[in-house]
Amino acid sequence: MARIFSHYPITCSTNLGFDLSSSHRHLRRLFFRPTFITLSLTQSPCKAWIRRFVAMDPSGTDSAKEVHVGLDSTTEEEYATQSKLFKEFINIPSMDKAWIFNSDSGSQAMFAMSQANLLANKRKKFMLSGHISKESNQSVNFHWAPFPVEMTGASAFVPSPSGLKLLVIRNPENESPTKFEIWNSSHLEKEFHIPQKVHGSVYVDGWFEGISWNSDETRVAYVAEEPSRPKPTFDHLGYYKKGNSLDKDIGSWKGEGDWEEEWGEAYAGKRQPALFVIDVDSGKVEPIKGIPRSISVGQVVWSPNSNESAQYLVFAGWLGDKRKLGIKYCYNRPCAIYAMKFISDEPKDDANEFPIHNLTKSISSGFCPRFSKDGKFLVFVSAKSAVDSGAHWATESLHRIDWPSDGKLPESTNIVDVIQVVNCPDDGCFPGLYGTGLLSDPWLSDGHSLMLSTYWRSCRVILSVNLLSGEVSRASPSDSDYSWTTFALDGDNIVAVSSSPVSVPEINYGKKVLDSAGKPSWQWSNIQSPIRCSEKVMSELSSLQFKFLKVPISDVSEGLAEGAKKPFEAIYVSSSKSKESGKCDPLIAVLHGGPHSISPCSFSRNMAYLSSIGYSQLIVNYRGSLGFGEDALQSLPGKVGSQDVKDVLAAVDYAIEMGLADPSKITVLGGSHGGFLTTHLIGQAPNKFVAAAARNPVCNIASMVGITDIPDWCFFEAYGDQNHYTEAPSSEDLSRFHQISPIAHISKVKTPTLFLLGSQDLRVPISNGFQYARALKEKGVEVKVLAFPNDNHPLDRPQTDYESFLNIAVWFNKYCKL
Repeated sequence: MARIFSHYPITCSTNLGFDLSSSHRHLRRLFFRPTFITLSLTQSPCKAWIRRFVAMDPSGTDSAKEVHVGLDSTTEEEYATQSKLFKEFINIPSMDKAWIFNSDSGSQAMFAMSQANLLANKRKKFMLSGHISKESNQSVNFHWAPFPVEMTGASAFVPSPSGLKLLVIRNPENESPTKFEIWNSSHLEKEFHIPQKVHGSVYVDGWFEGISWNSDETRVAYVAEEPSRPKPTFDHLGYYKKGNSLDKDIGSWKGEGDWEEEWGEAYAGKRQPALFVIDVDSGKVEPIKGIPRSISVGQVVWSPNSNESAQYLVFAGWLGDKRKLGIKYCYNRPCAIYAMKFISDEPKDDANEFPIHNLTKSISSGFCPRFSKDGKFLVFVSAKSAVDSGAHWATESLHRIDWPSDGKLPESTNIVDVIQVVNCPDDGCFPGLYGTGLLSDPWLSDGHSLMLSTYWRSCRVILSVNLLSGEVSRASPSDSDYSWTTFALDGDNIVAVSSSPVSVPEINYGKKVLDSAGKPSWQWSNIQSPIRCSEKVMSELSSLQFKFLKVPISDVSEGLAEGAKKPFEAIYVSSSKSKESGKCDPLIAVLHGGPHSISPCSFSRNMAYLSSIGYSQLIVNYRGSLGFGEDALQSLPGKVGSQDVKDVLAAVDYAIEMGLADPSKITVLGGSHGGFLTTHLIGQAPNKFVAAAARNPVCNIASMVGITDIPDWCFFEAYGDQNHYTEAPSSEDLSRFHQISPIAHISKVKTPTLFLLGSQDLRVPISNGFQYARALKEKGVEVKVLAFPNDNHPLDRPQTDYESFLNIAVWFNKYCKL
């Protein structure tokens, strides 16, 4: 077989060595952090019995001093043993995106992948290519290139519509220019450096992100941070200098100027996403004028090319005129689909010359615009249920606008509902759209059918949607308990990735077939995966199994909607070894955040590691989670700290009754709202859990409301509506917040608890966890706190993620006596 090369010859890193001095500094930082905080006499893992302090003695030489901190040899050995196994799980790469390129010689697949690089504390990005061969016996094979190619410093990869060009964007880590590279199949064609005075970093966050080639591949529209506003300048004497500029000037210094709103968690330093167009031949960048600063733009696409009219830039826009509330994970921010005519090289000083059109005035939310291949339809997703109710995430809907063939937009547009919100789904039936995933090109060849991914109860599935009839059919196997996600389309065939809690991600190829009535379905075949795991990992995973538990509602209150009376789900993961021994392994109750989110039935390195060292898991999707209909989701607001706590306890008791758990060895783990539940549970059920771990938990809403980026969340979850929200909570509000918070039950807590906190968290500021942990310590409860100075809410930087779950394992082992 001929050697297979990457579709594009992009430069890669060849430096396989490392600096020993920087490695030593890394180890000192990882295992001895001056800002690492413990509230008990505990220590960071791996050789933690020694801290090295390097001081300069009077002679100018370095002297090392060893300080013993009292970590016993048994604990030290456990950290060493656990880290060796956990590192094998951490090495498993992720598949992030995929593209299919078609040519006369066949189809070529290109997968963007990433892997944790603990030493650099970043994710290493790389590309893997493969040739798709379709055999005469109808089988499909992927012939992978011998090795992946590392993509050092690349922030985004965007192939052109024809697949003949590839745009690579490299965002700077300082005040350097942003780099745009245009590649063809053999070499780098163009490279442009865009200075900070034109714009800041390009948004590649998956929310505001929008990078779109036009149809003739001469221009790219994209979203980037607006240039910083000039700051006041003072000379060396402190005198104010007139004519402030963005440039640095020797002998002067800059003040801070007016403070500007930001978009909260994960967007520190990001104030104003703006729209730009670059000419890929000349490198000329045009800022799109006429968009009010009250609108933050994102997700831009080009309208269809028409010889009779100019093209439009179509994009989503979020309003942030009064206050920019946190937008990460918050679909309840009002937004709309806008269109603006683009004619290059025309004077645009008058904003009224090319007015901005709001295409979705009649609906409170519109995002993720996609044009059909023939340009007749504009499709978009709406989170109107979230915006109208106040829930940070809720059931979504899909809509269609008929695009005018002459390019002349009417004063008002007719919005056609394609998929509406589902309130109470029948058993086994479509529950609605949640976390809708649309490819940049999601269309089948018929021009009116598209593929998307969504949550269906506790799984992620692939759906085929007919835009004309509104018919929805399940394209991923209906008998599969795995989670499935569409990665790319090969004509009418699907390249997907599936996984489960006990199996690493696998590539699947779905071939479209028609039945006698002409209705499509897909025949699936498993493709040899490019992900290679160690024999140790495969051995551990082979002994694991999982199943779904339908947990009945314990107490059905009056006025509860029908959909909220139905059983909720939990995913039970266990080892076949425990069944053979006749004993139950210790159980971890795993609780997702949100609360309007979900723990899907998919692979997690961290949770698979915990399973491999002897823990069963009960992953609870309590009422209020995505995927089960709007009735169940909306039953929780106004009852947090009560209904969700009862649901978790009901799930744990159900597992005990079924003989799946030993009541003397139950632990609980949760983050964000899952941490809220964790700290609630150890207070409301103080004898239930032998150990707990909380990641950035909400412990006291009364103290959180004034400093979080989402104060509206506090009001909505406390009262069940958005009418109470104010920037100045009353004493009655603060009393209500305290009443529903875990801190109200702190006097009853006796469970040893591990806290993992991010100092840069804007969602649940670190003071929330500190207050609760200190209060527990005050009353004699064993507590350990790990504070990560450079992490925000997800705690997902590689070193932090690694250290967190290593400590969770050792903490739980200590109290479960493993």
